[in-house]
Amino acid sequence: MKKIPFFKMNGSGNDFIIINNQEKVVEENLDISVRDFVIKVCTRALSVGADGLILIEKDDECNFRWRFFNNDGAEVEMCGNGSRCAARFAYLNNLAPIEMRFRTLAGIISAQITGLNSVKVQLTMPKDYKSGFKLESIDLEANFINTGVPHVVYFVDNVDDVDVNELGAKTRYHEYFKPDGTNANFAEIVDEENIKMRTYERGVEGETLACGTGATAVALVAMLNKKAVSPVNVHTRSGKILRIYVEAEQNEIQKVFLEGDATLTYIGTMTEEAWKY
Repeated sequence: MKKIPFFKMNGSGNDFIIINNQEKVVEENLDISVRDFVIKVCTRALSVGADGLILIEKDDECNFRWRFFNNDGAEVEMCGNGSRCAARFAYLNNLAPIEMRFRTLAGIISAQITGLNSVKVQLTMPKDYKSGFKLESIDLEANFINTGVPHVVYFVDNVDDVDVNELGAKTRYHEYFKPDGTNANFAEIVDEENIKMRTYERGVEGETLACGTGATAVALVAMLNKKAVSPVNVHTRSGKILRIYVEAEQNEIQKVFLEGDATLTYIGTMTEEAWKY
């Protein structure tokens, strides 16, 4: 029977299957595509279950490179919570030192282990910022920024009252963002250092307990709109707090950091029955 060892980790409630694929253990054990494998093993109840899957692979210049997949099988550029988990996985498996660099489709990410289960990552520079516009059929004022992946940010009076799945899906599939779509975030300003948020994630196609790049997007848009100052504590649906640091010169963003938990839930070995059903 074919077997693949893995770690199950979560960053603020965003959970991932992480596999050391430096020796191509995944490809050697599959008679289906990697995309189909991801869909199968990320399906809750029938298999391991996760919001996404990360493959850790060799890189000539960095400590490693990753391939990140949402649970719909789509390979995407970046995931903030996943990046912290990947960094801690590499450190625990002696694949990288306490300070490391790894390659993603969004660019090279720097990371540092800052505690027993906390990690701080320097994200790629945000881009494509647009503020205060309206989307057809959606009453809320929208803001947009790409923090490695695209994010819409809506500011609301009470984030608990928002129908995240309905408004999130409307935004994610809106004509304005075709063909790739976008993530949708709903943010409530508590004070200039604290923001509550909820996120509808593209690829997961529903609300998740946390989103690292989404938290970063919310913090950046709030700061650019003079609603918050660095560092910003972003309170996620899981109850965990993600901290966003921004270094700027003359109102120009120079560096963006995301710090939060990266929890090792369990270490296991999946058999081929995890993806053959």
